[in-house]
Amino acid sequence: MQNKKPLLAIILGVVAVALVAGLFIAGMDAASRPGKRPEVGSKAPDFSIPLYEGYRNGLPEKIKLSDLQGKVVVMNFWASWCVECRKESDALEALHRAYKDKGLVMLGVDYLDTEKPAREYLKQYNTTYAVGEDLQQNIARAYRITGVPETFFIDKKGVVREVAILPLSEAQLNATVAKLLAE
Repeated sequence: MQNKKPLLAIILGVVAVALVAGLFIAGMDAASRPGKRPEVGSKAPDFSIPLYEGYRNGLPEKIKLSDLQGKVVVMNFWASWCVECRKESDALEALHRAYKDKGLVMLGVDYLDTEKPAREYLKQYNTTYAVGEDLQQNIARAYRITGVPETFFIDKKGVVREVAILPLSEAQLNATVAKLLAE
């Protein structure tokens, strides 16, 4: 029985050290992440993004979100490898075509992807709205996305009005954008 007490003490000591180390590492990780997800009603974090050639929709080669003030912006994070993104691709394109001349800027943010498969995806879905690549994941970090697809609706004043973390239907997209454009 005496031999078991030192062994138990060693095991408890190792567990305690592992627990403290785990909490320390978790705390460092949380501290290294900037801010929190922009909440509905808060100012949308500004960013700049280079747009793919052929997917600028009349915008410059590189745009800043702040340059789009006065327009409603639908920003959709997507990737060519994302199965769920394919479910909303046609609806996003239909939204863009319906409202592009009425004050809407549709912006696709290509996440954790490479240009060749991204362009193949855009061609497959006949995408005509502005699309750029978030190579350094700066935009994804600023918006604290949890995956793709994820869509942010930003009003004319640059305020986040809705966030969707799932594929959206054409009816859902139209209802939200029509409401924001009417304001």
